[in-house]
Amino acid sequence: MSEPAERRMLEALVCPVTHAGLSYDAERQELVSKAARLAFPIRDGIPVMLVGEARDLDETPGPLSLGRRETGAGTRVSEDQAPPESG
Repeated sequence: MSEPAERRMLEALVCPVTHAGLSYDAERQELVSKAARLAFPIRDGIPVMLVGEARDLDETPGPLSLGRRETGAGTRVSEDQAPPESG
């Protein structure tokens, strides 16, 4: 794929939590959502837009899936703070 096509594709992506635009961090190979304070990894040239794979910019490096989960409103809470899930 040509660089202009890749650039257009990256510009079309938005944060899955806030639907805000993303900025590209070439050094870390991440798409950063300043609004959600999340960084989504780019692996083998493919953006991984899964919240569970994102790095929380307010926490230590690593995916959110370790002891944290996403609520329906897009607010991240610790497992010990979250109400039990029904169903």
